[in-house]
Amino acid sequence: MLGASGAVGTQVVKRFLKSKQPKSLTLLGRRRIDTIHADFVQQHEINIFDLNSYAPFVKNTSVAICTLGVGEPSKMSKEEFLKIDKQAVLDFAQICKKNGVRHFELLSSVGISATSSNFFLRSKGELVAELEKLQFARLSIFQPSMILTPTNRYGISQAIVLKVWPKLNLFLHGNWLKYRGIAVEKLGVAIAENIFSNGSGLEILQYDDFNRISERG
Repeated sequence: MLGASGAVGTQVVKRFLKSKQPKSLTLLGRRRIDTIHADFVQQHEINIFDLNSYAPFVKNTSVAICTLGVGEPSKMSKEEFLKIDKQAVLDFAQICKKNGVRHFELLSSVGISATSSNFFLRSKGELVAELEKLQFARLSIFQPSMILTPTNRYGISQAIVLKVWPKLNLFLHGNWLKYRGIAVEKLGVAIAENIFSNGSGLEILQYDDFNRISERG
């Protein structure tokens, strides 16, 4: 798993710790997470831009989860965003494929498209297109809209969103359902539990899927 220290990644790991599944969990990150103490969890400090720093740890793995991402894309250049959110993820996926990973899960975003006029959505759409070319036996793309966290991490703009978005959910139905805000805890559970279900090929998972999977788990 890459990206375990982020808001969503933290919830994924929390679910694994609670269920004590899978049998072995390897966390790759720029720093260790000191609050994690479990026999089935191994942590390795890596350089996400250097494949050689983590390639040996991906061996003998059946599932890979990537929740790596930039918290505030507007706070950095497009080049920096692409380096982290696109290239580092693609490098990770390529190493996973090379080492026999069959199921790859990615935290993405609703509305992505390789042909979008929006830079953020286009780059994420291009990434998924590249992942499809790797031909994993199963590729799970999680597409949340607004991720609702219990605390405000990014200032006044997020504070407003966290207060207003849950109320907007009441008006989002039908084709607009996928734009409902999702609690970060529920999203994390869905990502964790999805690896224990059957599936093959490309699967796009959105708001109603997060609820279905998390309730089943």
